[in-house]
Amino acid sequence: MAKLFLSLHVLAAILAIGPITVAASMFPRLARTAPTPETPALLHKICRSYAYVGVAVPVLGIATGAALGVLSDAWLVVSIVLTGVAAGVLVAVILPGQSELLEPLEGGEGAVAGEEERRAAGARLAMTTGVFNLLWAAVVVLMIVRPGSTTGA
Repeated sequence: MAKLFLSLHVLAAILAIGPITVAASMFPRLARTAPTPETPALLHKICRSYAYVGVAVPVLGIATGAALGVLSDAWLVVSIVLTGVAAGVLVAVILPGQSELLEPLEGGEGAVAGEEERRAAGARLAMTTGVFNLLWAAVVVLMIVRPGSTTGA
């Protein structure tokens, strides 16, 4: 069962988290430079939709850890915490920031109206997305190296 959970966990991570990190990374620049709002809106939709699918990653990861009997290992606990922080950043900062930048593009008034404000909001969103991506990179490294693991590299 552990092999099945691990396979599904890795597939979910690749198919869900990968598109979120790419779309979220592209969004700030395209929200500023795209001639029409369709492309940034599509990137936002990808981030939002794949966030729901991405819930499978930690669920399958915990199932894998339980099947392998490593739920209390430090590397896994740190990975779970970092995953929670990354999810929080996505839900609390990135998705609302994307929505905020999309409103004026789609003809709404929006909270970010002036060009200088939009630029600053885009820069903050780009920085936050970078932090989000670094959190996932740290989780991937922990999953591969598994410090202290008896089966680790």
